[in-house]
Amino acid sequence: MAGHSHWAGIKHKKGKADKERSKIFSKLSKEITVAAKMGDKDPNMNPRLRSAIQAAKSANMPKDNIVRAINKSSSQNSANFENLRYEGFGPDKVAVIVETLTDNKNRTASNIRTIFQKAGGSLGTQGSASHNFTQLGVIKVDKKEISEEKILELAIDSGADECKSKDGVHEIQCSVGDIYNVKKVLENKISNFISTEIEWVPLNNVQIPKEKHETLLNFFVSLEDDDDVQSVYSNAEFSD
Repeated sequence: MAGHSHWAGIKHKKGKADKERSKIFSKLSKEITVAAKMGDKDPNMNPRLRSAIQAAKSANMPKDNIVRAINKSSSQNSANFENLRYEGFGPDKVAVIVETLTDNKNRTASNIRTIFQKAGGSLGTQGSASHNFTQLGVIKVDKKEISEEKILELAIDSGADECKSKDGVHEIQCSVGDIYNVKKVLENKISNFISTEIEWVPLNNVQIPKEKHETLLNFFVSLEDDDDVQSVYSNAEFSD
């Protein structure tokens, strides 16, 4: 669920795979439940739910878990989650945006603030870090699904703004308002998607020297390990 930050590939080397998978399933389940609660239970009629299910399938979440998450949206006892955004600066003044899905904003705010403070960073007000980013619709597809030539053709036909292929992933970028229209065109040729999200993409990256990688990585991992955190975005770029 990590955002458009350059540490995504490195962070997966940390922590045990089983624990990581359990965390990912939990966050994906929450998104499926919320998407189903806010709209139609039929994924064909609910683009957010459809995207959440596609992301769950890409993460190899069992079908039973997906069905359970959808059914949970009808339960009278299910928690009311809300999307909340936190902004601040981590070690080395790196701008950070943390997106959460929570049923207790006091708990979430306290946890996020503590993680920032322990890392020597600080939480700011809304807008304090986000002016370093632009919001874009970002659709990610595994390179095994479709060739570079074909995805570029599809992206142009769909009205997307950009199509990049790197690190085994095709990334299609578009304006926030167009994301589901673009996705609909892509779905004519592609059935498996890694993710379909509104992401905060940095306008300029901050180069992080090698000796400071570990500190920053631990900070990002601590944020992502929090159960309420769905996505973390940063303008950090790890130099070799």
